[in-house]
Amino acid sequence: MNLKKKWLSCIFTLVVIGLFGQSELPMDLMTDLKIRNIGPAGMSGRVTAIDVDLSDSDNIFIGTASGGAWKSINGGISWEPIFDEQTTQSVGALAISQKNPSVIWIGTGEGNPRNSMNSGEGVFKSLDGGKTWTCMGLKATKTIHRIIIHPNDPKTVFVGALGSVWGPN
Repeated sequence: MNLKKKWLSCIFTLVVIGLFGQSELPMDLMTDLKIRNIGPAGMSGRVTAIDVDLSDSDNIFIGTASGGAWKSINGGISWEPIFDEQTTQSVGALAISQKNPSVIWIGTGEGNPRNSMNSGEGVFKSLDGGKTWTCMGLKATKTIHRIIIHPNDPKTVFVGALGSVWGPN
């Protein structure tokens, strides 16, 4: 029996066991099946924020739930970490100043509350395209879901912060 037929037979058998209360799975169905890695089981692969430099659409930035922030200068073909040296790797919001794409804002703490979410430590700003970062405040907010840079006044930044998911705000 080929591998595809074995898988289908195995799935059918599991369904029958579930429906009719059979307690044994015929082990001969498993003989040719090989164990393989099908990817991480953790919840950290979520992209939580994305922004693009509108003057150069190959310049893309993303933030992840617990993997920091990343930059691509070739339209997403390859990525470089830009937030690894910070005290938190949980990014909930990211915004590029379209007036000056070297200015990037990151709100830390995933803004999508869930059982495996990570808290942040405020809002960070980079003036050099993500090479260095300065914490600009809001450390107690814990989860920041959105940052909007005013289109005509890049010194005005709006931050949508949820606060602590599991405790008082």
